[in-house]
Amino acid sequence: MGALFRSEELCLVQIFLQSGSAYNCVSELGELGVVEFRDLNPHVNSFQRKFVNEVRRCEEMEKTFTFLEQQISSSLCCPVSETLSIPSPVPSAPQPRDLLAIEEESERLATELKQVSENRDSLRSQLTQLQQYRGVLIQTHSLIDSQPPPPASLDTSLLDNGPEAHLSFVAGVVHPWKVPAFERLLWRACRGYFIIEFQEMEKNPNVLETWTVFLISFWGKTIGQKVKKICDCFHANTFFYPENTEERQELQKGLQSRIEDITQVLFQTESYLQQLLCRCVSILPQWKVCVMKCKAVHSILNMCSASVTDKCLIAEAWCPVRKLLLLQSALTEGTRRSGSIVDSFYNRLPLSSSSSPPTLFTTNSFTAVFQSLVDAYGVAKYGEVNPAAYTIVTFPFLFAVMFGDVGHGLLMVIAALWMILQNKDNKNTHFKNEMWRTVLAGRYLILSMGLFSVYTGAIYNHCFSRTLSIFPSSWHLRPMNWSDDTLRGSRFLCLDPNTTGVFRGPYPLGIDPIWHLASNHLTFLNSYKMKMSIIIGVLHMTFGICISYFNYSHSQQWFHVLLVLIPELLFMLGLFGYLVFLIIYKWLAFGPGQSDRAPSILLHFINMVLFTDNKETPPLYPGQRQVQSVLMVVVLTSVPVLLLGRPIYLYYHHTRRHGQCATTEHPTITDTSSINTLLGDLEGGRREQEEQEFDAVEVFMHQAIHTMEYCLGCISNTASYLRLWALSLAHAQLSDVLWMMVMRTSLSSRGMLGSVVLAGFFSFFALLTVSILLVMEGLSASLHTLRLHWVEFQSKFYSGTGYKFSPFSFTSITNPL
Repeated sequence: MGALFRSEELCLVQIFLQSGSAYNCVSELGELGVVEFRDLNPHVNSFQRKFVNEVRRCEEMEKTFTFLEQQISSSLCCPVSETLSIPSPVPSAPQPRDLLAIEEESERLATELKQVSENRDSLRSQLTQLQQYRGVLIQTHSLIDSQPPPPASLDTSLLDNGPEAHLSFVAGVVHPWKVPAFERLLWRACRGYFIIEFQEMEKNPNVLETWTVFLISFWGKTIGQKVKKICDCFHANTFFYPENTEERQELQKGLQSRIEDITQVLFQTESYLQQLLCRCVSILPQWKVCVMKCKAVHSILNMCSASVTDKCLIAEAWCPVRKLLLLQSALTEGTRRSGSIVDSFYNRLPLSSSSSPPTLFTTNSFTAVFQSLVDAYGVAKYGEVNPAAYTIVTFPFLFAVMFGDVGHGLLMVIAALWMILQNKDNKNTHFKNEMWRTVLAGRYLILSMGLFSVYTGAIYNHCFSRTLSIFPSSWHLRPMNWSDDTLRGSRFLCLDPNTTGVFRGPYPLGIDPIWHLASNHLTFLNSYKMKMSIIIGVLHMTFGICISYFNYSHSQQWFHVLLVLIPELLFMLGLFGYLVFLIIYKWLAFGPGQSDRAPSILLHFINMVLFTDNKETPPLYPGQRQVQSVLMVVVLTSVPVLLLGRPIYLYYHHTRRHGQCATTEHPTITDTSSINTLLGDLEGGRREQEEQEFDAVEVFMHQAIHTMEYCLGCISNTASYLRLWALSLAHAQLSDVLWMMVMRTSLSSRGMLGSVVLAGFFSFFALLTVSILLVMEGLSASLHTLRLHWVEFQSKFYSGTGYKFSPFSFTSITNPL
């Protein structure tokens, strides 16, 4: 809990990497993932850095790998996953000489694959044309047994300027959907002086497309030229068509022989291509991991700064204090692997006021989802209290206040337990659906919300909108001695708690089931839930204000405790804390027998704020007016303290510090322990000058905005917690409507037919319960709960202006999910 309550302690280290062992040392650090490197060359273009050529080589290899993946996905016979799986064990970062071998092998394999693929495509194209040609000769053989003479009315201008017309043929294939337009254009262009026949080609299992064979008979060269131009226009494949039957048969035999030869060559080419692709599948995942690691290492080396002698590289990084030993061991191992004589080492740098360390929280599979909810609002600043430590309890509880139902809570618990069992290894990356991965990551959150919903549902006495009678009611009718005529003639009867035996003490757990049968049960439940919402909201916000004490104490800003924290607490507790006291006091002081004489809390609170005294409203306790007057004076006094206290203190502190600095000599040399010193001397001097400047108007305006926001926010935020009451009422009423309109109708059926009807209605009821009451209502309650935490709770102590600790780790590079 310590690492979750506040960020782990981080330190800034300066790492001296020897030139011969820098690559291996950074590689070891990437395997461990313990440091976050800082860029020491922020003003240097990425194309002008020292290791830019190595990074480009890796990028070129990644392009080659992309080509290989495309070939695998398009040409491999055996189906593979969309992304090749990460090899196990994961290879380490390769040495530069090994990377050269990978580059040569991958380029050779890509070139060979490209050539083989082109040859295969060329052979396929030739085979397709030969099969089409052979199909044309076979299927048009029966169409030319008899050659008709030219028509008597044939226009001699279309012939070859000769009296005798010679019958010619054009044969080929065309797409079926082009046939109508193809025939229509031929008819219009050739004036009908041709004969065309269409026949669908026999389907070939090796060819996906279907073609239509056509045979055009015509007379004269002029018509033949028009026919050929129209065929070219429609991209129809035309073939040489012999006029003699013996020549066609001889050509058909030759085509059959060529088809067999090309088929054999294509089979061998395809087999060799599959061998190359299988080799790619086996070796490509390792290559990708090696190149990604090598590229990441050189990218980190580009962030380092060279020493004056250019014999070592200097890097700066953030590292958790408890992992400094791992850092030193990684540097030692990297030096040993490279065979260097000089060791690489690190120095710990002091933290300056201008450097803001990143934030690191140690989480597990249970706390990670709560930390994600907080980080969605903003990452905690270094040293700031982490709201996730309290969200683990408050988020499921506030959700359950709005979603309280024993039955629905049990369904959520069952679903969460099923997801936990499905993900025992705590690895949900093999799921492709992003929404399912999100739900699976929040399985422990769903479990917590379900368990809390069971508890609040037991308090509300709700189970699928029905009442649970676990214990006998504390209210009894027999002591009232009502006659049978009174019971039959009266629609509503009122029990008198002052009669002996009518009320026998409070119900053991939750709300007495008799209240669900009473005529004013909605009024009672509404009053109870509304008051509980106010109590929970005030306690939640007050707790948030108190948490800010840990932020002030951690940064040693004790004046904030006196001038900000205490006035905020007095304002909150003086108004709404007193309102909570009145609610609880009324519950304790006025029992069932005195409920008719209980005064209105709302009237008392209004009289307190307006400094008025209504004699018609009896006091709750002696001396109430004096207590309320004192509280209002304290509340009104806390506002000017909150408004003026911090600006006056800061102005006084700045004036005194400025006077002391004027009498002492200011040092002119900054800290030289960091490699950024020479680059930051000017910026550091300018920053110190800005820190010495103090704008009293700006500080006062900032504090005035904060004061108005807080005072008005206390009122609006308290009213915002009434959503707990509103959504709880809406969920209960929606559950009741669903039961009354679906299940109650089916339960009135009798006999065998009634059983069938009950089964159908129950299926429909279960579907609506899951889709509407669990999914839609659950999402709605979750969003409202998230809003209460982000706005009402976290705004009291949390700024969320930090940034995450992102260590250099090969795991996050090779497996980003």
